[in-house]
Parts: sequence; C-alpha cells; structure tokens
Amino acid sequence: MLLLLLLLLLLLQLLLLLLLLLLLLLLLLLLLLLLLLLLLLLLLVLLLLVLLPPPPPPPPPPPPPPPPPPPRLLLLLLLLLPLLLLLLPLLLLLLLLLPLLLLLLLLLLLLLLLLLLLLLLLLLLLLLLLLLQLLLLLLLLLLLLLLLLLLQLHHHHQHHHHHHHHHSQ
Repeated sequence: MLLLLLLLLLLLQLLLLLLLLLLLLLLLLLLLLLLLLLLLLLLLVLLLLVLLPPPPPPPPPPPPPPPPPPPRLLLLLLLLLPLLLLLLPLLLLLLLLLPLLLLLLLLLLLLLLLLLLLLLLLLLLLLLLLLLQLLLLLLLLLLLLLLLLLLQLHHHHQHHHHHHHHHSQ
C-alpha cells in the first residue's frame, strides 16, 4: 500500500517536473522574442537619432537656360509660394515630432527592459522550483528504495521461534 502511494507520488513528481520544464522553455522563447524586439527598437531609435538633425534643404532646381520674361517668373514665384508655405509647417511638424517619437521609443525600450527583467526573475524562480522538484524526486526515489529494501529484508527474514527448555532440578 505504502509502495503504491510512493510510486504515485513519484509519478506526480515527474509530471510536475515536465510541466516546469515546459514552462521554462516557454519563458526562454518569450525572452528571446523580447530581446529581438528590443534590438529592433534600438535600431529604430538609432535611425531616428540619425534623422534628427534637420535634413539639408534640397538643392534649388536649376534655372532654365533661356531667360524667361519677368512677368512669367513672377507668376511662377507666386505659384510656388503657397506650396512653400504649405511645406514649411509640415517640415516644422516633422522636426517637432521626431524628438517626440524618439521619446516614445525610449519609453517603449524602458518598458521592454523592465519586462525582460521580470521574465528573468520568473526564469530564476522556475529554475529554483525545478531544483526543488529534482530534490524531492531524489528523496522520493530514496524512500522508495528504502521501502523496497525493507520489504526484501522482511521476506528474507524468517521468524525463528526458539524454544527455551526449562531445566527442572
């Protein structure tokens, strides 16, 4: 009866061990994914940092060789002016948004790092649990062995009944 119980416990222990190992594997995968994400984010931040200095203004288009009459040039300038006025706020907005984007990315990076730390802690905890499980397993196995040994001894040991003869005087 006790033997059966011990075997059952052993089985349970093994199952638990397996479960823990699976969990560990899962965590490691998650960790890898996070690291990849972190790397990607870092690259993005670097890219943004490179982009952050204002880009050089595009070279002005070369003027056409034949000299156009002045009214036409004036007209062209008048046409280009609203376009320039439209582009300017956009450029400014971009320049304003870039640091903001960078900040956002950095925050995300920080968050990811925290998550990574948490995962590592969890991993450590799992490893400890695994170790505990293994110890428990060993203990159970020892107990089982001991029990088997005791049973063997019990079987081998025949009860010898010694008859004490009382010597009458």
